[in-house]
Amino acid sequence: MTTQQPVAQPPAAETIELERAVVKHWKAPISYAVLTLVALILLVGLGRDGSATLRLATGSDLFQLPDAVLPARPTGIVVVILLAALTALSFWAAATVRKVGAWLPVVFGIVFVVGFLTWAGANAMIPIPGLLFATVGLSVPLILGAMGGVISERAGVVNIAIEAQLLGGAFTGAVVASMTGSTIVGVLAAMVAAVLVSMVLAVFAIRYFVEQVIVGVVLNVLIVGLTNFLYSSLLTDNPALNSPVRLPKIPIPILEGIPLIGPALFKQSIIVYAMYIIVPLIAWGLFKTTWGLRLRAIGEHPLAADTVGIKVTKLRFWNVALAGAVAGLGGAYFTLDSNGAFTREMTNGLGYIALAAVIFGQWHPIKATAAALLFGFASALQQTLGAIGSPVPSEFMLMLPYVITILAVAGFIGQSRPPAASGKPYVKQ
Repeated sequence: MTTQQPVAQPPAAETIELERAVVKHWKAPISYAVLTLVALILLVGLGRDGSATLRLATGSDLFQLPDAVLPARPTGIVVVILLAALTALSFWAAATVRKVGAWLPVVFGIVFVVGFLTWAGANAMIPIPGLLFATVGLSVPLILGAMGGVISERAGVVNIAIEAQLLGGAFTGAVVASMTGSTIVGVLAAMVAAVLVSMVLAVFAIRYFVEQVIVGVVLNVLIVGLTNFLYSSLLTDNPALNSPVRLPKIPIPILEGIPLIGPALFKQSIIVYAMYIIVPLIAWGLFKTTWGLRLRAIGEHPLAADTVGIKVTKLRFWNVALAGAVAGLGGAYFTLDSNGAFTREMTNGLGYIALAAVIFGQWHPIKATAAALLFGFASALQQTLGAIGSPVPSEFMLMLPYVITILAVAGFIGQSRPPAASGKPYVKQ
């Protein structure tokens, strides 16, 4: 009879040091350092004279906030000092393996934006409520598309086809709403169209085990070509089919009068209000319900889920369809709220940005929403700076969301680990 020899264990101090070495991450501090250097060059090295006026109130607010007048050059110096302090804190936290919480990137971002706005808006007035209103408006399809991406990828199916779902929903919503005269019917039709696109993805990815990324890209190209053809051959000669009644803005009494955020959040259409419910509902359902537990199980370890009686294939089909319905609501926003009519390729690659928001947000509904708001803010900022005649080239602001996307995908803004079985077909044993 053999006696099992005990395995030698490393000393406690060496174990702690090894664990610290494993979990140290320097990408976020390096990102902060780079942005601080950019702020130093821009706000101090290329500092501008004059003052920027940040308008904080509108005429309909419950009470008026005074305008904030910030001298450009002194504000830039203060901002750089604050950014440097936050960067040093980030490096210290990484070196000592401490968590500083989500407040650090939020505060860093706010300070950086204030400094940039003061520099770009020197000798001009920037309406902050208008900027926030535009941010929400531009973020709605991104957020809803990202929610579709979160659901689908949590179920184990890579949803590259968000672009196709948004575009198909926008086209169908405009045509059906024009034919029926009902925007509600148009919204429902947009959701159905996006579900059909999702089901094509599901059939090829889940039933026939085709490479999911390829299927998604093909669907995007297909829907772009199909909608362009129908627009040229059908809508151009029949403008009555592309004249939907837009959803009205529904102001919420009292709340719409809150300074800064009131008009942006509480003077919106029913799609935006639905988004306010959908995002927390998905976040709650994903982590607090049986549906969410099963959804995460089939996305992380489908074999184990199958072992305990979960029907992996069926559940994936239904959740990919649900993801399409949510994204289709975002498509309806283009034609029934924001633009009022369908135009060629009107989504303009926003489906890919929504997918980047999913990655940036680490496949979490709330974080993905924050990422989508960041992309929407960059687009809104480009429009605002163009309106006030800022020296910042419009081309730079147009490429900013895509630069953020590259940084997010590269992992410089936190680590992103997708669901373990995402993109991997499941063959029942």
